[in-house]
Amino acid sequence: MISYEKMTLENGLTVLMHEDKNTPIAGISVLYKVGSRDEHPEKTGFAHLFEHLMFGGSLNIPDYDGVMQRAGGENNAYTNHDYTHFFTTLPAVNIETALWLESDRMLALMIQKEVLDVQKKVVVEEFYETCLNLPYGDVWHELSALHYEKHPYKWPTIGIHPSHIEKASLSDVKKFYQKFYHPGNAVLVIAGPISIKKMKELAKKWFNDIPAEKHVSRHYLPEPAKEKPRYKLSQSEVPVDAIYIAFPCPPRADKSFYAVDLLSDIFSNGPSSRLVHRLTREKKYFHQIDCYVTGDFDPGLFVFEGRPANGISLHAAEEIIMNEINDLKNQLIEPSELQKWKNKAESTLVLSEMGIQSKSMNLGFFEALGKIELMNEESKIYQSVSAEEIQSSAQKWLRDDQRSVLTYKGKP
Repeated sequence: MISYEKMTLENGLTVLMHEDKNTPIAGISVLYKVGSRDEHPEKTGFAHLFEHLMFGGSLNIPDYDGVMQRAGGENNAYTNHDYTHFFTTLPAVNIETALWLESDRMLALMIQKEVLDVQKKVVVEEFYETCLNLPYGDVWHELSALHYEKHPYKWPTIGIHPSHIEKASLSDVKKFYQKFYHPGNAVLVIAGPISIKKMKELAKKWFNDIPAEKHVSRHYLPEPAKEKPRYKLSQSEVPVDAIYIAFPCPPRADKSFYAVDLLSDIFSNGPSSRLVHRLTREKKYFHQIDCYVTGDFDPGLFVFEGRPANGISLHAAEEIIMNEINDLKNQLIEPSELQKWKNKAESTLVLSEMGIQSKSMNLGFFEALGKIELMNEESKIYQSVSAEEIQSSAQKWLRDDQRSVLTYKGKP
């Protein structure tokens, strides 16, 4: 259970505060409600670019990292389809340093040609290293484009092509910053051994004078249901065959997500899970197999991926995976097996609430999700999932006609 108080500043900034007297460390996170879903299809990768640019200095602080290190802090960030999250831990006595740094780059990020050119090169190099020059590196480009027709989840966070970043103008980047990186589109979380009263004072001191901007609307047309399975064979050279099968998945805030999440654990979460135990250990049909859900804010993906063993064709690998899916569709899971995965989910939740940084990040995530109450209800929800819900979830979401199948053919 994570306790918190919430307030909204005059400029629209949402502030969440959690007091924890059991640590000398403070956790600060700022979540901006901007991800790859908010990009123009001809100008993708901008949210990921800004993840880098935000560390390039601001109006009053040209050396972000140097100031943070002198305050004894550690910081990082990540970007996905739905949001960009910046997070910091540092001694609580230096908490104002972190708030100063975050407020200054929210107020006036240093967007100059020299800084932009450096970060563009970094991002483009990352694109080539992780996507274009790595076996299976383009899997999310291929699989997303195969599965999605209309929704902007159809391209990965890093962008469609490196040329989109290479061609990004200073004007394009400034407009993107002004639209998305402002108080009304952000969530600030302060957590640590400081009173709620003091946290409120600090939030107002450092963020209240930042000007408000126009509200960002994030509504998209629903992805249409498929009429039949979709297939694509990637022509890139890879060392061994690989198969990826994607199905639709409910949105993260939907209650049905929890049954589907447990379903993915039943299939593939450790050596005792069904796919790993049966297909890699007992029958040895696969060298490697995995299953997971993306957990996106809008309907995402339920993905199976595997590397078939020698002598198992890609067609046979697909049939083997589909047979395992049909087993769960046609027969109720045993109560003891289901309880094992419920307990594992609960232990994961407990671990996610132990550190001050995890607490601050959880608060920001669930607030951005629009259902912060779920943060303290998830354990109960997982425990309430029945065997019938697991079966009906498999029947509803893992439908044969809704699958998208991407395959890679290894070198002969």
